[in-house]
Amino acid sequence: MPLSPTAQKVQDMLAKLGCHSNVIEFSESTRTAQEAADRVGSELGQIVKSLIFRGKESGKPILVLTSGANRVDEKRISEFAGEKIIRAEADFVREATGYAIGGVPPVGHARPMETYLDEDLLQYVTVWAAAGTPNAVFELTPDLLAQITGGRVERVK
Repeated sequence: MPLSPTAQKVQDMLAKLGCHSNVIEFSESTRTAQEAADRVGSELGQIVKSLIFRGKESGKPILVLTSGANRVDEKRISEFAGEKIIRAEADFVREATGYAIGGVPPVGHARPMETYLDEDLLQYVTVWAAAGTPNAVFELTPDLLAQITGGRVERVK
């Protein structure tokens, strides 16, 4: 079954980055970490949540790729970013990434952004990330995720 245009865009970006993962689209939602874990049969911690924050002073987008089992410590991310951060609203997320909340992939964004990768993801052999729509995901190793995103590995919880 062919991928939707948005999921295909992510598939093409993955190939361009040398990531040989296959995007999978489900008829059911993978919007939340729990829904994604249920669909792929993984642990909640193996789901990569792509959270977008905005620098309060600079307005820059900041991407935090965190384990589905974790809650991000926004104060810690502010320290990394060198300024206070706020959760980005839906319009900002779409403008910065090109994707809607619930389907934001870790790569292929409309704007470059500072990226932090949750160190807890490194404990898994593979993890699952969103692929552009609220029902599309792909599997890859945490090391490859760090490589293709340029994310700085940090304790983010």
